[in-house]
Amino acid sequence: MSEAAIALSIVAVVVVAVMALASLGARGILMDPEQYIVGGRSFGVLFLWLLTAGEVYTTFTFLGASGWAYGKGAPAFYILCYGPLAYIISYFLQPPIWRVAKRFGLLTGPDFFAQRYQSRALGVIVALTGFVFLIPYVTLQLTGLEILLGIAGYGHVGTLLAVQIAFLLTAIFVYTSGLRGLAWASVAKDLLVLAAVGFIGIVVPLHFFRSPGDLVSHVVAAHPQWMTLIGGGSAYGTRWFVTTVLLTAVGFMVWPQAMANAYAAKSDEALRRNAIFMPVYNVMLVLVILGGFTALAIAPGLHGAAADRATMLLVQGHYPAWVLGSVAAAGCLAALIPVSSQLLAAASVVSKNVLGDWLNIATNDRARTFATRLLVLIVAILALWFWEREQTTIVDLLLLAYNGVAQFFPGTVLAFAWKRTTALGVGGGIVAGLLVLILLSRLELATLDGVNVGLVALVVNCMVCIAVSCISRPPGSEHVATFVSAAQEQRSS
Repeated sequence: MSEAAIALSIVAVVVVAVMALASLGARGILMDPEQYIVGGRSFGVLFLWLLTAGEVYTTFTFLGASGWAYGKGAPAFYILCYGPLAYIISYFLQPPIWRVAKRFGLLTGPDFFAQRYQSRALGVIVALTGFVFLIPYVTLQLTGLEILLGIAGYGHVGTLLAVQIAFLLTAIFVYTSGLRGLAWASVAKDLLVLAAVGFIGIVVPLHFFRSPGDLVSHVVAAHPQWMTLIGGGSAYGTRWFVTTVLLTAVGFMVWPQAMANAYAAKSDEALRRNAIFMPVYNVMLVLVILGGFTALAIAPGLHGAAADRATMLLVQGHYPAWVLGSVAAAGCLAALIPVSSQLLAAASVVSKNVLGDWLNIATNDRARTFATRLLVLIVAILALWFWEREQTTIVDLLLLAYNGVAQFFPGTVLAFAWKRTTALGVGGGIVAGLLVLILLSRLELATLDGVNVGLVALVVNCMVCIAVSCISRPPGSEHVATFVSAAQEQRSS
């Protein structure tokens, strides 16, 4: 059997086995919208922790972090910083979101906005915006999947067909299993990813160097500026670093799939404990970055998007096919499990907030579940279409997605912090922020004097939101009081 056949066979067996296990975990459960979209609001601390990690630590963890360590050096350290900051924010923000969702029966992120601001139109704006920016996030996973399958095939297998088959298999898995199936799949995925990342970040560096310190010394000697951020407003300098960490942290927990995860918790206490323990997973990112530095030291010369392949090419060149296949299998799960959650989130916001609340199509539980399942397949096809036409680095795709979804943050925080906030203010702020992003994108600007353009758009968003809220008709005081009261109730269990 050829090396490619060995590696790809391992990938296929692992992926199919994990999806079969997850499907069995969801078997026999009535898939009404609450079960299908938010897992029946029944996930305890451990299950929630594994589900969150399964969706947060993706193929980006495998390839994007190591690719930036290889291709850019110190700017990659932003990846280590935004997660802990995001978990601090989520510790305070997610419990009141959960209480409100529990009280009013919310199913999607847009439901939160529609309920608080009494505006279906605002819910539709948030749903469509979230849908649009989920597409590049899904594309990120497909880009990683292509890299992994291409390297596991030793360049002899057409990756386009393999990616299409794997992705459509995932769509069918989501179609049948819902969020509960994803949670079971995340358990297996996390164990395999931890083993693979340990191999990349510990075994591989020690194969070539005496210690991590020896590796870092070698990289610094060959690339003297690699561990130092450039000051001021330079591209990927200190201003970019700080503003990107801040932007990514505030966008972290307002993704449609992140809101669904918050709703799925059994209690507000489960969410707080999850926020406390999630930073443990950041150790994986340190190991992946060490893998990227090892690849730079041993096999330099890759540039641009090709840097994302560096670590896996190092494994391919120095280890047997079964090792490559095992690592690639874990990487493929790191793409397919998060993409499953993203497909479900994108389909959910369209079926619930656009088809149901706006167009009055699929308004009962049975029709809504069917519409969500059908949309999972449609979103998968759209994402494949976008992926085949948009090729860039994995981190660039991630930053593009975060620039857009971070525009939900002001409306989320002000829902609790300022009773005067209005639907027109929040909607106007989101639209203004998106227009800024579109304008700067047309001008091909990624930063303004070193500041991430996503944060510039977020500042404009906040200013417009506050200004318009001050001059527009205030929301009903009784409704706001009921909403805030629900957010303050203690429902720990």
